[in-house]
Amino acid sequence: MAQRMPHTSTALSAAQAVIDAPAALRAVEAALRHAAQLGARVNVAVVDAAGLPVAFARMAGAPLHSVEIATDKAYTAASFGLPTSAWPAALGAHSEAVRQGLVLRPRFVAFGGGLPIEEDGARIGGIGVSGGSEAQDEAIAHAGLRALGITTDESP
Repeated sequence: MAQRMPHTSTALSAAQAVIDAPAALRAVEAALRHAAQLGARVNVAVVDAAGLPVAFARMAGAPLHSVEIATDKAYTAASFGLPTSAWPAALGAHSEAVRQGLVLRPRFVAFGGGLPIEEDGARIGGIGVSGGSEAQDEAIAHAGLRALGITTDESP
């Protein structure tokens, strides 16, 4: 029988807050309304803190390849806690190896449209939008956050 090694905590797990489905659906619905106001046809994805899908919608006429891009934007934002539009500047502070290697990672997106979702300072998920222009995708994602009562410095 295996024995546990002594350490300072007896817990073998940690609680992690994640976005729930009703909140994710509110964000998606608000994003879709904003996209319609802008005349954009987009895909909207919300993932939880582990990058797993919670809610998704594809507007009729949205680009098919943007289904995965929206999900990957949400995944990137949730995994790093950084808006995907901030990556070009953030990468500038790293070595050439990091700049070249990170962008080649599967599911990593370094252009606008993905935002982390935070509650009380904890990252609980991410929202990603793809199908419009980069500026439209970003604005639509912010509309999703606003529906959750979240505003950011970059919020349009």
